[in-house]
Amino acid sequence: MTCLNTLVKRIERERLLDSVAVPLAALVHKAVGARSVRNLLSGTALGHPAHPMLTDVPIGAWTAAALLDTVGGRRGAPFADLFVAMGVAAAVPAALTGLNDWSDTQAEPGPRRVGVVHATANTTALALYTASLVARAKGKRFRGRMLGWAGYGAMSAGAYLGGHLAFAEAVNVNQTAFEDRPLGWTPVLPEADLAEGASRKAAAGNTAVLLHRRAGQVYALSATCTHMGGPLAEGQVKDGCVICPWHGSTFDLADGHVVRGPATSPEPGYETRVREGMIEVRAADSGRGPVVG
Repeated sequence: MTCLNTLVKRIERERLLDSVAVPLAALVHKAVGARSVRNLLSGTALGHPAHPMLTDVPIGAWTAAALLDTVGGRRGAPFADLFVAMGVAAAVPAALTGLNDWSDTQAEPGPRRVGVVHATANTTALALYTASLVARAKGKRFRGRMLGWAGYGAMSAGAYLGGHLAFAEAVNVNQTAFEDRPLGWTPVLPEADLAEGASRKAAAGNTAVLLHRRAGQVYALSATCTHMGGPLAEGQVKDGCVICPWHGSTFDLADGHVVRGPATSPEPGYETRVREGMIEVRAADSGRGPVVG
């Protein structure tokens, strides 16, 4: 195990961070409660989280500024200042979307604690680069460069921890991406076991599916929420949608599309039919929804 991995493991075990993380997450959840706000910050319309995409701008801008500060000389100074300003402006939406995503990790102590340190490092970077921008505007170029390099160090630490959350902890990735969904008709439940208005969890081969009967028709989606792997089969069904009990992600039963975030990936859907008293399903490649017959 490398020194960096050892450090991350220590952060994951540090319970003192919970005194900041828990109340902060509650505050963030209250602030992003409106559906329009939640969908915007989650990146629901994009089909994947907005935060990773937005972080590329400040990272790229501040990397260019650091390079120009190091080797650009006097001719590169105005461009370095421009890149610092660009990074400061872009860091704000990146931070807001990151807070939104992080607020859903409260059931997972490790990612929750790493996320607090990740946010602290990035906030420190933003503060240092803002101070650097002010110093540059006042003609104090040496101070501006020093503050910029310090900010770059803080940003690099934050970027490392962000990579750990995304790729080592799989925070906010599509939890159904590797499901083994049956392509052929597969019996999953006796029709008599699914009453009108009822929901049931059943097995379609190696994959769990959510079945719901409405107006005599059977609808089927994956039983695992795409957002954080929540038990969608335990969610409330309302107005033709199922609501994940963990974070409130809402999916249309007819085609699995996201009605409300924080989910960004649609829920995998299944075609359904009844044969000889058994409900059968198969993965819907196109035109998700029930099949009559």
